[in-house]
Parts: sequence; structure tokens; C-alpha cells
Amino acid sequence: MHKLYAWLIHPPTNGPRSILIIRLMAGGVFFWEGILKFVYVNQGVGRFTKLGIPFPQYTATFVGGLEIIGGLLLLTGLATRLIAIPFIFEMIVAILSTKIGIYLGTSPLPLPPAPPKIGPWAVLHEIRADYAQILTTLFLLINGPGRWSLDALLQRRSQADAETAVPNRPIGTNIAARIAAD
Repeated sequence: MHKLYAWLIHPPTNGPRSILIIRLMAGGVFFWEGILKFVYVNQGVGRFTKLGIPFPQYTATFVGGLEIIGGLLLLTGLATRLIAIPFIFEMIVAILSTKIGIYLGTSPLPLPPAPPKIGPWAVLHEIRADYAQILTTLFLLINGPGRWSLDALLQRRSQADAETAVPNRPIGTNIAARIAAD
């Protein structure tokens, strides 16, 4: 359990700076989709009601809030691995709750505006955004937020504090040691 905790809390931050682009893509989409759930009823409570999701008012509010807060976390690269897990789960639920109905032609949501409207090709066309979100979030879960992230900044500061700490003292006492040294 300790290893899992350490893996989640201390992601690798030595990846290329270009990981920022992936974070901007995934975090931006989650952020604005979360806002849309509050601004437009058909994207939040209305959609959840049509899909038969239990307690649509609460569920839509929770998911919208998760997407706003989590989107901001991905954008800044803070707690990247922690937020990636619920986002991957959310995208799996989104795919299962919306795409099976398109496949079967029984979706309570409007079918795609142009052919293919039902069947496997319709699903493959309509799943493209979900597919991109799940893969980019999975990438961030595996590879971490990269060098240009708050996770990386916090790790660098933590390492710097540890290096300046007085030997045989807890790391938290290094501030007092620095003041005493001045």
C-alpha cells in the first residue's frame, strides 16, 4: 500500500516539457465540459436524466465539479496521477452509458446528425473525443505531469529543503535551522 501511495503522490517529473501540451489538451477539455454541465441543462442534469443515471441532479453536479477542479489540476500539473484515476473511470462510464445505445439504435440522446447513425461505425465516429480523453489521461497517469508542472516544482522544493536540512533532524525543522544559521 505504501508503494501505491508513493507512486500516486510522487509522479515522475523528468518527462519532456512537451507533456504540457497533453495536459493542456486533457485538462482544458475536462474544465470546459465541467462548466457546460452547469451552464446548459441539456449537458448536465438533462443529459444525466435522459441516460437514466441515478440521482441526476447530484450526479451531474458532482461530475461537473470534478471536471472543473480536476481540469484545473491537470492544467497546472498538480496531483496529476490522483486526478487521472477518476477521469479514466469517468470516461469509461461515459462510453458505456452513451455509446451502447448508439450501437443498438436505442439511445435516449439524439442520434448523430449524419450517417452512420447507428452501429459500429457510428460508435467509432462518436467515441473519438472520449477515446482521446481516456488515452491522454492514461498517458499522464503513466508518465506524470512533466517538468513544467506544479508537481515538479513541489518536488524540486522538497528536495532543496531536504538538502538544506540539518542532519539528524526532521525535514520540517530546516526552517528553524536556517533562521538560527542566519
